[in-house]
Amino acid sequence: MNMPKIFCAVDTDEIEHAKTLIRILSETGIGIKLGLEFFNHFGPDGIEDAMSVAPDSPLFLDLKFHDIPNTVAGAIRATSHRLKPAYLNVHAAGGLEMMTQAKAACYGESKLLAVTVLTSLDDIALLQVGQQAPATVQVETLAKLTQQAGLDGVVCSSKEIEVLRTACGDDFVLMTPGIRPAGASMDDQKRVMTPKCALDLGATHLVIGRPITKADDPKQAVHEILESL
Repeated sequence: MNMPKIFCAVDTDEIEHAKTLIRILSETGIGIKLGLEFFNHFGPDGIEDAMSVAPDSPLFLDLKFHDIPNTVAGAIRATSHRLKPAYLNVHAAGGLEMMTQAKAACYGESKLLAVTVLTSLDDIALLQVGQQAPATVQVETLAKLTQQAGLDGVVCSSKEIEVLRTACGDDFVLMTPGIRPAGASMDDQKRVMTPKCALDLGATHLVIGRPITKADDPKQAVHEILESL
């Protein structure tokens, strides 16, 4: 399956609204991202229900597993086997053994990514939690560990794309959130970039949420973003 450049974050506590959005967005050819908010409201049954309206749309299941290796491996095995996402992820901070076991447990064609540094964290926030700053240093450290563990790529800020392309090569997937079309609100993201700039720098996929889901016409919002590329 050819993966789309854009995955739309559909995080809501209203399943019918989610299904409406997913149905509309599937007509544009982009992928769907469902995360913790949705999963904790509706569970695996809800994921299956929501994606039933767009069975051919690639799913990025953004659950960011982070626990002891055996537990994460079990979670990845269960999730990838049942829901068959195109992508799912863990936290790179869980360590080499955790990621290695998670990758071994990943079922079928699902690709496994690792989260490096959340895009809501800036350098001050990193220091507050005892991690090294600037963010680029921590991201590169964790991305190299992710690659060593055999994972397919990382979730990273657009600000680190160039560094990671150099450090990890062209075949390493860079899933990039914190993307905002020109003129859009930054919301709670600290490290953001426009879609075209991120792709030009070497991002593999972009995660875009509120600029699409909160638009008066989500389909038109997608078309405008695609035209800007």
